[in-house]
Amino acid sequence: MLSKRIIPCLDVKDGQTVKGIRFVNLRQAGDPVELGAAYAGQGADELVYLDITATIEGRGAFLKLVQRIAARLNIPFTVGGGIRSVYDVEALLNAGADKIGINSAAVQNPQLIDQLALEFGSQCVVLAIDAKKERDSWLVYTHGGRSRTDLQAEDWAKQAVQRGAGEILLTSMNHDGEKSGFDIDLTRRIAQAVNVPVIASGGAGRMDDFVQVFQQGKADAALAASIFHFNEISIKELKTYLKNHNIEVRL
Repeated sequence: MLSKRIIPCLDVKDGQTVKGIRFVNLRQAGDPVELGAAYAGQGADELVYLDITATIEGRGAFLKLVQRIAARLNIPFTVGGGIRSVYDVEALLNAGADKIGINSAAVQNPQLIDQLALEFGSQCVVLAIDAKKERDSWLVYTHGGRSRTDLQAEDWAKQAVQRGAGEILLTSMNHDGEKSGFDIDLTRRIAQAVNVPVIASGGAGRMDDFVQVFQQGKADAALAASIFHFNEISIKELKTYLKNHNIEVRL
């Protein structure tokens, strides 16, 4: 059985780690390089860095910061935000990123997924899906949760995997920052619809939330931010808890 992964997420704005609720009301959480190095030392399996204003501002992701991160980390990390082309991905991978996350550009040009998978391999292409429940549907949002699309999250996940996405980073916008638990139903639907790993994101508040998303939501990995940034739960403590609940993790 493959180990379940614990992945801290660092949203970066103006060179600082920030965290909000439902994608707004941001507050600072510290230096992204130092935080990342600390999480690696505490036993995080991977990290995700998101340049949360790059797409809105129409610029590429933070290459210099990626170089600094790569110089400090000894675990894999994914970079997302502002990625629009094969050139952007090549630059980020050359700067030291292990994987790249794409959302808005992939929705606008789905063939970008095919191009990236062909050029760099599916293993480094992570499709980020920001989904919001509206009535009985989970609709995909882009541009940092600002732009609504007509895409259904499950259909989009299937299409992206067919095109070559090697992993899905699934965020429930309804749950993001609320600390009320992951969206188990949404996570399970996507996990059962695709044959690639699904990272659950949005809503972690207690250690039992992770147990539920792994056991009931069928997630392969779970991502969280504020509970780690503000020292509410330690990664070591969380992994011990998961192990005690018969969930395979790397200690």
